[in-house]
Amino acid sequence: MLKVFKTDSVDKKIKKLKKITADCWIDLTSPTMDEIDKVVQKTQVNKELIMKMLDVEELPRVEQDNNATLVVIDTPYYEEEYEYATYPLGIIITDNNYVITVSPKKVSILDDFKQDKVKLFRTAKKTRFLILILLRTALAYLKALKKVNRAIEQKEEVLKKSTQNKDLVDVLEIEKTLVYFITSLKANDIVLEKLSKGTILPLYEGDLDLLEDAAIETKQAIEMSRIYRDILNSISDTYETIVSNNMNTAMKFLAAATIVMSIPTMISSFLGMNIPLGDITKYQHAFPLIIGISLVIALIVALILKKKDML
Repeated sequence: MLKVFKTDSVDKKIKKLKKITADCWIDLTSPTMDEIDKVVQKTQVNKELIMKMLDVEELPRVEQDNNATLVVIDTPYYEEEYEYATYPLGIIITDNNYVITVSPKKVSILDDFKQDKVKLFRTAKKTRFLILILLRTALAYLKALKKVNRAIEQKEEVLKKSTQNKDLVDVLEIEKTLVYFITSLKANDIVLEKLSKGTILPLYEGDLDLLEDAAIETKQAIEMSRIYRDILNSISDTYETIVSNNMNTAMKFLAAATIVMSIPTMISSFLGMNIPLGDITKYQHAFPLIIGISLVIALIVALILKKKDML
């Protein structure tokens, strides 16, 4: 999908255009080849820069071409209840006054720019636009991490009451999300460090402060991701310990129950052997007496095992 936006020179509001003009912002989301060719023809940007950004595995980096600079970052993408993924967003700043954003999937952080909800945003200020995207991306990670934290707290309460496989799978999904976040945030942080040197793109008044804010928020997101990952690891270890203890308790109970039940079996086996047992078989109350003795012995053994906390 191809969309074109530009800040109006009079009221400073963002406007959607039908044609590509100077100082405009060109947004490409999972574009077709015709849309890519149209942008390349108008902006003279290297087509390869755009084609690279259609790969969902593209890594964050800064790349300079003859007449353009490509900045790639990873953005958070909500998939379902406990799952987030990260997808690349490419920002191409050309020497002939165009800003092109390219992504294989819809990037939600760009919606605020399109709806004119971002202060200091002007399509003509290309470096400022890039830094604001970086700042908004860091804030999006922090917002996603708050949701992840709530999910962790919910699962922690659930695991205190039950140990179902579904709950453990959910914990693993949350842990996978945090791994994605940490990897992507670290790569984004490297991009921020490169841009802060001012050798790749010129930094104007106020840009450095915004860049520092983006770096601070990114580092905070990294630290929060690590903390939540450690909490999840602790929950997983506790879960495994509980399951192991429950298994040991069950095995101990079964072993004790087997011992108690084996006593009547042993006595009946002795009496069932094909050997003379004297006059006991002729005794009128022999059977209930043997049963009673067996139960008394079994009860004594059960009490001993109970005292040793085996039953």
